[in-house]
Amino acid sequence: QVQLVESGGGLVQPGGSLRLSCAASGSAVSVYAMGWYRQALGKQRDMVAAISTGGYTKYADSVKGRFTISRDNTNNTVHLLMNNLKPEDTALYYCNWGYGLGKTDYGPWGQGTQVTVSS
Repeated sequence: QVQLVESGGGLVQPGGSLRLSCAASGSAVSVYAMGWYRQALGKQRDMVAAISTGGYTKYADSVKGRFTISRDNTNNTVHLLMNNLKPEDTALYYCNWGYGLGKTDYGPWGQGTQVTVSS
């Protein structure tokens, strides 16, 4: 089963950018749909972006036009480029996998990577 490790989070000012990475082991990410999720303090975990094996993407309305999900099959990694960050993007970000854009949360949740947007 694929195992995932998230990285790339940090503290950034509003309007700034970050690129998150999700490194996979145990299986190739190329055979799965992959998704990024986030959970803010005291709130439920929500899907942010997903990418199919064929490269089709889906985004939450709140991040459309600002976030871009991509996959690097050579390095078995999935990225989330986040531009024009807002304080409401502050959350713990996770990646996960699935078999289609409709559901990409089949695996266990990892440690996540914290993103804090603040001046």
